[in-house]
Amino acid sequence: MRAVSGARSWLCLTLALSALAWLAALGGLLSVARHVHDDVPALLAKKLPLLKTHPSLIFAGESRTEYQVDPVLAAQLTGKRPGDAVNIAYDAGEPLALEAAMRREPDAFRNAHVVTSVAPFLFNEGVKSAAIYPLDVTARLPVADQMAGFLPLRIGTLIRFVREAFASRLAADQDIADRAAAPAAFGLVTIDRSQPADRWPATIGAHGHYANWDLTGPKTHFEIGALCDMVKLTRKLTVVIPPWAPRYDRASDPNWRERDDAYVALVEDAGRRCGFEVINLPSIPSLAQADYADEMHVTASGVPIYTRALVARLNL
Repeated sequence: MRAVSGARSWLCLTLALSALAWLAALGGLLSVARHVHDDVPALLAKKLPLLKTHPSLIFAGESRTEYQVDPVLAAQLTGKRPGDAVNIAYDAGEPLALEAAMRREPDAFRNAHVVTSVAPFLFNEGVKSAAIYPLDVTARLPVADQMAGFLPLRIGTLIRFVREAFASRLAADQDIADRAAAPAAFGLVTIDRSQPADRWPATIGAHGHYANWDLTGPKTHFEIGALCDMVKLTRKLTVVIPPWAPRYDRASDPNWRERDDAYVALVEDAGRRCGFEVINLPSIPSLAQADYADEMHVTASGVPIYTRALVARLNL
Protein backbone atom coordinates (compact mmCIF):
# COMPACT_ATOMS: atom_id res chain seq x y z
CA MET A 1 0.00 0.00 0.00
CA ARG A 2 2.88 2.35 0.83
CA ALA A 3 4.40 1.58 -2.58
CA VAL A 4 1.11 2.35 -4.39
CA SER A 5 0.63 5.55 -2.41
CA GLY A 6 4.18 6.62 -3.15
CA ALA A 7 3.73 5.92 -6.87
CA ARG A 8 0.56 7.99 -6.93
CA SER A 9 2.29 10.88 -5.20
CA TRP A 10 5.15 10.76 -7.68
CA LEU A 11 2.67 10.60 -10.56
CA CYS A 12 0.76 13.64 -9.29
CA LEU A 13 3.99 15.52 -8.71
CA THR A 14 5.23 14.65 -12.21
CA LEU A 15 1.97 15.80 -13.78
CA ALA A 16 2.03 19.04 -11.80
CA LEU A 17 5.63 19.75 -12.75
CA SER A 18 4.88 18.89 -16.38
CA ALA A 19 1.93 21.26 -16.39
CA LEU A 20 4.03 24.04 -14.89
CA ALA A 21 6.80 23.43 -17.41
CA TRP A 22 4.26 23.45 -20.26
CA LEU A 23 2.71 26.70 -19.04
CA ALA A 24 6.15 28.27 -18.67
CA ALA A 25 7.07 27.21 -22.21
CA LEU A 26 3.79 28.56 -23.58
CA GLY A 27 4.30 31.81 -21.71
CA GLY A 28 7.77 32.15 -23.18
CA LEU A 29 6.48 31.49 -26.69
CA LEU A 30 3.71 34.05 -26.26
CA SER A 31 6.23 36.58 -25.01
CA VAL A 32 8.36 36.06 -28.10
CA ALA A 33 5.26 36.30 -30.31
CA ARG A 34 4.30 39.63 -28.72
CA HIS A 35 7.81 40.88 -29.41
CA VAL A 36 7.91 39.89 -33.10
CA HIS A 37 4.25 40.68 -33.85
CA ASP A 38 3.60 43.31 -36.51
CA ASP A 39 0.26 45.15 -36.50
CA VAL A 40 -0.06 44.78 -40.28
CA PRO A 41 -0.99 41.11 -40.79
CA ALA A 42 0.23 39.15 -43.78
CA LEU A 43 -3.27 39.13 -45.35
CA LEU A 44 -3.38 42.92 -45.32
CA ALA A 45 0.25 43.32 -46.40
CA LYS A 46 -0.49 41.32 -49.54
CA LYS A 47 -3.13 43.89 -50.51
CA LEU A 48 -1.11 47.03 -49.85
CA PRO A 49 0.62 46.94 -53.29
CA LEU A 50 -2.75 48.24 -54.55
CA LEU A 51 -1.84 51.58 -53.00
CA LYS A 52 0.72 52.12 -55.77
CA THR A 53 -2.14 53.37 -57.98
CA HIS A 54 -2.49 56.33 -55.57
CA PRO A 55 -6.23 55.74 -55.01
CA SER A 56 -8.49 58.48 -53.72
CA LEU A 57 -11.10 55.96 -52.50
CA ILE A 58 -9.92 53.05 -50.36
CA PHE A 59 -12.32 50.32 -49.22
CA ALA A 60 -11.08 48.42 -46.17
CA GLY A 61 -12.24 46.38 -43.21
CA GLU A 62 -13.43 42.82 -42.80
CA SER A 63 -14.85 40.18 -45.15
CA ARG A 64 -18.10 42.01 -45.91
CA THR A 65 -16.04 44.56 -47.79
CA GLU A 66 -13.54 42.06 -49.17
CA TYR A 67 -16.27 39.98 -50.84
CA GLN A 68 -18.89 42.66 -51.51
CA VAL A 69 -17.36 45.90 -52.79
CA ASP A 70 -16.25 46.12 -56.42
CA PRO A 71 -13.72 48.96 -56.63
CA VAL A 72 -13.85 49.02 -60.43
CA LEU A 73 -17.60 49.65 -60.36
CA ALA A 74 -17.17 52.14 -57.50
CA ALA A 75 -14.66 54.07 -59.61
CA GLN A 76 -17.10 54.15 -62.52
CA LEU A 77 -19.98 55.31 -60.34
CA THR A 78 -17.92 58.15 -58.90
CA GLY A 79 -16.40 59.26 -62.19
CA LYS A 80 -12.92 58.05 -61.31
CA ARG A 81 -10.32 56.23 -63.36
CA PRO A 82 -9.56 52.50 -62.88
CA GLY A 83 -7.27 52.13 -59.89
CA ASP A 84 -8.59 55.27 -58.24
CA ALA A 85 -10.64 53.00 -55.99
CA VAL A 86 -9.17 49.85 -54.40
CA ASN A 87 -10.31 47.16 -51.98
CA ILE A 88 -7.76 46.25 -49.28
CA ALA A 89 -10.19 44.47 -46.94
CA TYR A 90 -9.35 40.97 -45.70
CA ASP A 91 -10.94 38.22 -43.60
CA ALA A 92 -11.56 39.35 -40.00
CA GLY A 93 -9.93 42.70 -40.76
CA GLU A 94 -9.67 44.99 -37.75
CA PRO A 95 -9.28 48.77 -37.31
CA LEU A 96 -5.96 48.41 -35.47
CA ALA A 97 -4.40 46.79 -38.53
CA LEU A 98 -5.78 49.45 -40.86
CA GLU A 99 -4.41 52.18 -38.60
CA ALA A 100 -1.00 50.49 -38.70
CA ALA A 101 -1.14 50.42 -42.52
CA MET A 102 -1.99 54.13 -42.55
CA ARG A 103 1.01 54.91 -40.40
CA ARG A 104 3.24 52.76 -42.59
CA GLU A 105 2.01 54.28 -45.86
CA PRO A 106 1.02 57.82 -44.81
CA ASP A 107 1.27 59.34 -48.28
CA ALA A 108 -1.16 56.79 -49.72
CA PHE A 109 -3.85 57.50 -47.13
CA ARG A 110 -3.41 61.18 -46.34
CA ASN A 111 -5.54 62.43 -49.25
CA ALA A 112 -7.82 59.42 -49.61
CA HIS A 113 -11.38 58.77 -48.49
CA VAL A 114 -11.21 55.50 -46.51
CA VAL A 115 -14.38 53.44 -46.20
CA THR A 116 -14.05 50.59 -43.71
CA SER A 117 -16.58 48.03 -42.50
CA VAL A 118 -16.88 46.70 -38.97
CA ALA A 119 -18.61 43.66 -37.47
CA PRO A 120 -19.84 42.83 -33.94
CA PHE A 121 -17.03 40.36 -33.22
CA LEU A 122 -14.52 43.24 -33.34
CA PHE A 123 -16.03 44.76 -30.19
CA ASN A 124 -17.76 41.89 -28.38
CA GLU A 125 -15.35 40.60 -25.74
CA GLY A 126 -17.40 37.42 -25.45
CA VAL A 127 -16.14 36.16 -28.83
CA LYS A 128 -12.93 34.19 -28.28
CA SER A 129 -12.89 32.22 -31.55
CA ALA A 130 -9.45 31.60 -33.04
CA ALA A 131 -10.70 32.40 -36.54
CA ILE A 132 -11.85 35.94 -35.82
CA TYR A 133 -10.38 37.19 -32.54
CA PRO A 134 -8.54 40.45 -33.40
CA LEU A 135 -4.87 39.52 -33.25
CA ASP A 136 -3.67 43.09 -32.76
CA VAL A 137 -5.76 43.21 -29.60
CA THR A 138 -4.20 39.93 -28.44
CA ALA A 139 -0.75 41.45 -28.98
CA ARG A 140 -1.62 44.29 -26.61
CA LEU A 141 -2.60 41.97 -23.76
CA PRO A 142 0.04 40.97 -21.20
CA VAL A 143 1.02 37.30 -21.44
CA ALA A 144 -0.67 36.56 -18.10
CA ASP A 145 -3.93 38.04 -19.43
CA GLN A 146 -3.61 36.07 -22.67
CA MET A 147 -3.26 32.81 -20.78
CA ALA A 148 -5.99 33.62 -18.27
CA GLY A 149 -8.40 34.66 -21.02
CA PHE A 150 -7.90 31.79 -23.45
CA LEU A 151 -6.78 28.73 -21.50
CA PRO A 152 -7.73 25.96 -21.55
CA LEU A 153 -10.65 25.86 -23.98
CA ARG A 154 -9.50 28.65 -26.33
CA ILE A 155 -5.88 27.65 -26.70
CA GLY A 156 -6.45 27.63 -30.47
CA THR A 157 -6.68 31.42 -30.37
CA LEU A 158 -3.24 31.62 -28.77
CA ILE A 159 -1.81 29.16 -31.28
CA ARG A 160 -3.16 31.26 -34.13
CA PHE A 161 -1.75 34.39 -32.53
CA VAL A 162 1.73 32.84 -32.36
CA ARG A 163 1.53 31.61 -35.96
CA GLU A 164 0.23 34.90 -37.35
CA ALA A 165 2.69 36.95 -35.30
CA PHE A 166 5.61 35.27 -37.05
CA ALA A 167 3.81 35.49 -40.41
CA SER A 168 3.28 39.23 -39.99
CA ARG A 169 6.94 39.74 -39.08
CA LEU A 170 8.04 37.73 -42.11
CA ALA A 171 5.76 39.80 -44.38
CA ALA A 172 7.24 43.00 -42.93
CA ASP A 173 10.82 41.78 -43.29
CA GLN A 174 10.19 40.72 -46.89
CA ASP A 175 8.53 44.07 -47.61
CA ILE A 176 5.50 42.32 -49.11
CA ALA A 177 3.52 45.57 -49.08
CA ASP A 178 5.95 47.08 -51.59
CA ARG A 179 7.43 44.14 -53.49
CA ALA A 180 4.47 41.77 -53.99
CA ALA A 181 2.27 41.86 -57.08
CA ALA A 182 -1.00 43.72 -56.72
CA PRO A 183 -4.06 41.46 -56.33
CA ALA A 184 -6.40 41.04 -59.30
CA ALA A 185 -9.66 43.01 -59.67
CA PHE A 186 -8.18 45.80 -57.51
CA GLY A 187 -8.69 43.62 -54.44
CA LEU A 188 -12.22 42.26 -54.88
CA VAL A 189 -12.72 38.57 -54.05
CA THR A 190 -16.08 36.98 -54.92
CA ILE A 191 -18.07 34.03 -53.60
CA ASP A 192 -19.58 31.93 -56.37
CA ARG A 193 -22.15 29.83 -54.53
CA SER A 194 -24.41 29.77 -51.50
CA GLN A 195 -23.81 27.37 -48.63
CA PRO A 196 -26.29 24.50 -48.04
CA ALA A 197 -29.51 25.41 -46.25
CA ASP A 198 -28.66 23.24 -43.22
CA ARG A 199 -25.58 25.37 -42.49
CA TRP A 200 -27.47 28.65 -42.13
CA PRO A 201 -27.97 29.70 -38.47
CA ALA A 202 -31.54 29.54 -37.22
CA THR A 203 -31.39 33.08 -35.80
CA ILE A 204 -28.89 35.93 -35.79
CA GLY A 205 -29.46 36.55 -32.08
CA ALA A 206 -27.81 33.18 -31.42
CA HIS A 207 -24.98 33.88 -33.89
CA GLY A 208 -21.43 33.54 -32.59
CA HIS A 209 -20.75 37.25 -33.16
CA TYR A 210 -23.22 38.09 -30.37
CA ALA A 211 -22.27 35.32 -27.92
CA ASN A 212 -21.57 36.27 -24.28
CA TRP A 213 -22.28 39.90 -25.14
CA ASP A 214 -19.80 42.36 -23.61
CA LEU A 215 -18.79 45.72 -25.08
CA THR A 216 -16.65 46.80 -22.12
CA GLY A 217 -13.41 44.89 -22.71
CA PRO A 218 -10.10 45.56 -24.43
CA LYS A 219 -11.54 44.94 -27.91
CA THR A 220 -13.82 47.96 -27.63
CA HIS A 221 -11.11 50.05 -26.03
CA PHE A 222 -8.45 49.37 -28.64
CA GLU A 223 -10.59 49.07 -31.80
CA ILE A 224 -12.68 52.17 -31.15
CA GLY A 225 -9.47 53.97 -30.25
CA ALA A 226 -8.01 52.95 -33.60
CA LEU A 227 -11.04 54.27 -35.49
CA CYS A 228 -10.68 57.60 -33.70
CA ASP A 229 -6.94 57.77 -34.36
CA MET A 230 -7.48 57.12 -38.08
CA VAL A 231 -9.45 60.33 -38.53
CA LYS A 232 -6.32 62.46 -38.56
CA LEU A 233 -4.47 60.05 -40.86
CA THR A 234 -6.79 60.33 -43.86
CA ARG A 235 -8.80 62.94 -45.73
CA LYS A 236 -12.05 61.35 -44.62
CA LEU A 237 -13.04 58.21 -42.73
CA THR A 238 -16.36 56.45 -43.20
CA VAL A 239 -17.29 53.42 -41.08
CA VAL A 240 -19.88 51.07 -42.56
CA ILE A 241 -22.12 48.61 -40.72
CA PRO A 242 -23.28 46.17 -43.45
CA PRO A 243 -26.57 44.21 -43.47
CA TRP A 244 -27.33 40.58 -42.74
CA ALA A 245 -29.30 38.32 -45.10
CA PRO A 246 -32.96 39.35 -45.55
CA ARG A 247 -34.29 35.96 -44.43
CA TYR A 248 -33.71 37.09 -40.84
CA ASP A 249 -36.18 39.40 -39.07
CA ARG A 250 -34.86 41.79 -36.42
CA ALA A 251 -38.39 42.52 -35.19
CA SER A 252 -38.90 38.91 -34.08
CA ASP A 253 -35.38 38.43 -32.68
CA PRO A 254 -35.00 40.57 -29.51
CA ASN A 255 -31.47 39.34 -28.73
CA TRP A 256 -30.25 40.39 -32.15
CA ARG A 257 -32.13 43.68 -32.09
CA GLU A 258 -30.93 44.75 -28.66
CA ARG A 259 -27.32 43.72 -29.14
CA ASP A 260 -27.11 45.09 -32.66
CA ASP A 261 -28.55 48.40 -31.51
CA ALA A 262 -25.91 48.56 -28.76
CA TYR A 263 -23.09 47.86 -31.21
CA VAL A 264 -24.37 50.43 -33.70
CA ALA A 265 -24.74 53.00 -30.91
CA LEU A 266 -21.17 52.31 -29.80
CA VAL A 267 -19.81 53.06 -33.29
CA GLU A 268 -22.08 56.06 -33.86
CA ASP A 269 -21.16 57.61 -30.51
CA ALA A 270 -17.48 57.24 -31.38
CA GLY A 271 -18.14 58.80 -34.79
CA ARG A 272 -19.73 61.87 -33.25
CA ARG A 273 -16.97 62.17 -30.67
CA CYS A 274 -14.02 61.60 -33.00
CA GLY A 275 -15.27 63.00 -36.29
CA PHE A 276 -15.82 60.06 -38.63
CA GLU A 277 -18.93 59.30 -40.66
CA VAL A 278 -21.02 56.21 -39.89
CA ILE A 279 -23.25 54.51 -42.45
CA ASN A 280 -25.59 51.94 -40.96
CA LEU A 281 -27.08 49.64 -43.60
CA PRO A 282 -29.52 47.38 -41.72
CA SER A 283 -31.02 46.33 -45.05
CA ILE A 284 -30.71 46.88 -48.78
CA PRO A 285 -34.12 46.23 -50.42
CA SER A 286 -32.63 45.40 -53.81
CA LEU A 287 -30.52 42.60 -52.31
CA ALA A 288 -32.61 39.42 -52.41
CA GLN A 289 -32.09 36.30 -50.34
CA ALA A 290 -30.82 34.55 -53.48
CA ASP A 291 -27.93 37.04 -53.59
CA TYR A 292 -26.51 35.81 -50.26
CA ALA A 293 -23.90 33.08 -49.92
CA ASP A 294 -24.45 32.83 -46.16
CA GLU A 295 -26.00 34.89 -43.40
CA MET A 296 -23.63 37.82 -43.88
CA HIS A 297 -21.86 37.64 -47.28
CA VAL A 298 -23.27 38.12 -50.76
CA THR A 299 -22.40 36.04 -53.79
CA ALA A 300 -20.99 37.47 -57.01
CA SER A 301 -24.53 38.33 -58.13
CA GLY A 302 -24.98 40.61 -55.13
CA VAL A 303 -21.67 42.48 -55.47
CA PRO A 304 -22.86 45.16 -57.94
CA ILE A 305 -26.08 45.64 -55.98
CA TYR A 306 -24.24 46.12 -52.69
CA THR A 307 -21.57 48.31 -54.28
CA ARG A 308 -24.15 50.62 -55.84
CA ALA A 309 -26.11 50.89 -52.59
CA LEU A 310 -22.99 51.69 -50.59
CA VAL A 311 -21.55 54.22 -53.04
CA ALA A 312 -24.94 55.97 -53.17
CA ARG A 313 -24.66 56.59 -49.41
CA LEU A 314 -21.11 57.94 -49.48
CA ASN A 315 -20.59 61.67 -49.05
CA LEU A 316 -17.69 61.99 -51.47
